[in-house]
Amino acid sequence: MDSYQHYVDAELGLWLYEMKKPPGLFSRLTHGVQGKINRVIPEKVHRVITTAIENMVKAVITGSSWIVPKSDPMLLLKDSEMRVRERIKWYRNTASAEGALTGAGGILLGFADFPAFLTIKMKMLFDIAALYGANTKDYHERLFLLYIFQLSFSDQNRRNELIGLIENWNSFKSDLPKEIGDFDWRTFQLDYRDYIDLAKLAQLIPIIGAGVGAIANYRLTEHLGRFAMNAYRLRILKCNQVAIETEKQNNPE
Repeated sequence: MDSYQHYVDAELGLWLYEMKKPPGLFSRLTHGVQGKINRVIPEKVHRVITTAIENMVKAVITGSSWIVPKSDPMLLLKDSEMRVRERIKWYRNTASAEGALTGAGGILLGFADFPAFLTIKMKMLFDIAALYGANTKDYHERLFLLYIFQLSFSDQNRRNELIGLIENWNSFKSDLPKEIGDFDWRTFQLDYRDYIDLAKLAQLIPIIGAGVGAIANYRLTEHLGRFAMNAYRLRILKCNQVAIETEKQNNPE
């Protein structure tokens, strides 16, 4: 095993530990407060927000598959991930500039940041998937991207639930929603809003909004990129393990 594979295994192991650890006190308190806030919000408002986010994400994941970078199956993992990191860096800087621009405009432009930043993050996921060799036109791959997104922007309770699905993706395929409209959009939007509300709220404040928007978008985009890399590393690892076990069965000593 080469040194880079050791590095990847160590990073992946640390990430899996973070995903599976039990919620801490702060996480439980935050989850409880956000749950109370969501219960106060009228059901009609929840439906409107859910429909709006569902339609935005559907539009993005339809359009984002048009132009994606091509993967090179001959590249080593180290070289492929160098390309992935370059794409994350590009989207991270783009998101930071977008956050600064909309943050500088106060409340009105601050609201415009939501669909713009969502588009940037989703397009980055498509590029990362393509660079790892995934077929982004495949329905199941698009669902996988949605679950990566949800895993990235959810509390520790939800991560404990979702990591099993990511870790055993092939086993869960038959139980996945048959159509994109059957995806649990309500939970998706609640997890996403609860996660980013605290990070993005100050972006609406005049004067400091530009700085907050730039930093928040920078960190959130980098955060999503890290999660996506480890999710695809996990799939590669699982595929390699299956291949090794199959080879042993076909060629017993």
